[in-house]
Amino acid sequence: MTFKATNATIKSYFNGSRRSPNIFWAIIISLGGLGFFLNGLSSFFELNICFPFHSGEIAFIPQGITMLFYGTLSLLLGTFLILTIYWNVGYGYNEYNKNQQEIKLYRKGFPGKNRELFFIFSFENVKSIKMRVQEGINPKRQLILCLLDSREIPLTGIEQPVTLNKFEEEAITLAKHLNVFLETE
Repeated sequence: MTFKATNATIKSYFNGSRRSPNIFWAIIISLGGLGFFLNGLSSFFELNICFPFHSGEIAFIPQGITMLFYGTLSLLLGTFLILTIYWNVGYGYNEYNKNQQEIKLYRKGFPGKNRELFFIFSFENVKSIKMRVQEGINPKRQLILCLLDSREIPLTGIEQPVTLNKFEEEAITLAKHLNVFLETE
């Protein structure tokens, strides 16, 4: 998340799914799935389709059919990951404009009717900003916009957690900018 502040506007950006770990795993899963799929086909046709390996000698039942099944699943998962990266699911921004007294939230999703989500909230409808901090093996740090009608809208993405000091600083800056209370959970 990139956090930019001026006197009248605070804007934070989210990378979405176009991150190097996602690209790495999409490539690894796709290549591994392709290898398994070709080895499974080689054992079925009793040919050596995958040249560096002697997979034509593998019995189709049970090894070949298992490799074909897992190869197909891996190729489907790899395709899903590659499309998610291509569509950049999760990309977006939050804009807090003091002059217009409104909060704009924008996110990209999967293709379809709700591909782009765009919400506008007035400063008057904001009750507080909530900090949700969960430590442990998989730490989570999340900022939540609490509205007067008891709705809670997450403001942070699913990126790597930032340091606690930076997270608190962003929460305090945002609460001061919106002129609301800061809660912790």
